[in-house]
Amino acid sequence: MAHHTKNAPLPAFGAEESPYCPYDSARVVVLPVPYEGTVSYGRGAAQGPRAILEASTQLEQYDEELDWCVDSVGLHTLPALKLERLTPAKVTAAIHKAALGPARDGKFLLTLGGEHSITHGVLAALLEAREGRPFSVLQIDAHADLRQRYNGTPHSHACVMARAHDLGLRLVQVGIRAVCEEERSFMREQGLEPQVFWDHTLAARPEAEWIEDAVSRLEADVYLTVDVDGLDPAIMPATGTPVPGGLGWHTALHLLRRAAESRHVIGADVMELAPMSGHHAPNFLAARLAYKMLGYSLRGEHGRNT
Repeated sequence: MAHHTKNAPLPAFGAEESPYCPYDSARVVVLPVPYEGTVSYGRGAAQGPRAILEASTQLEQYDEELDWCVDSVGLHTLPALKLERLTPAKVTAAIHKAALGPARDGKFLLTLGGEHSITHGVLAALLEAREGRPFSVLQIDAHADLRQRYNGTPHSHACVMARAHDLGLRLVQVGIRAVCEEERSFMREQGLEPQVFWDHTLAARPEAEWIEDAVSRLEADVYLTVDVDGLDPAIMPATGTPVPGGLGWHTALHLLRRAAESRHVIGADVMELAPMSGHHAPNFLAARLAYKMLGYSLRGEHGRNT
């Protein structure tokens, strides 16, 4: 794998042998957002997009599960957003602006973070491009992210799903295992708890059963957001706020595949990778996860019924 300094240009998302695809021809537009302005524990998420993009060059174009080359849909990677020295509110506005063009152009937007607050701007852009037509958010995460404010701002990574709720979006949250009392009260007051799939309850239920339950609570159109700390730290230690427990690789894929099989996925993101020096497996996991999400979400457009 090639290694670059953090100031070198970012590679495009996808296998090394993937041909360049111009924006107009691409079905998928990749938006790297190297931002970590409100992180509250371990740092490094701003380097997540670069690590995912570099690892993605080692992916195989061909997906053996889906039996097709995912990049055949056309992948175009935008320049990374430059958000240094902006306030959290202005960061959200800048992300909204960057996401709005691809959303209006009918592209499938894959956003690579960076901290989870990034998702708010993307969701707002999708909602605007859809002229208010609703969609659900399927969130894999250790944290509920339902605080109203955190460290003085409503635009913190700890508040992103509260902001999604403000937008009127239906949330289905999976793997949650770290919340504060304020968040639990908010869930109960707003009637959100039936859509929360607590990590401590999942082990006691057959996997296929709870996945069908979770997917049944989604609306017809769905946005996928994965905070990598929603995965088991045994496979994903490279994140700022690791929490014991979480989803294994195949469980996460099963959930994402079932969501894509039974609903229309309109966009996706992978957030909160904080690369660890000399430890490349988490970077490649995040890249492959993003690639699998694209494959699951778009294969129906290309007549694939695997």
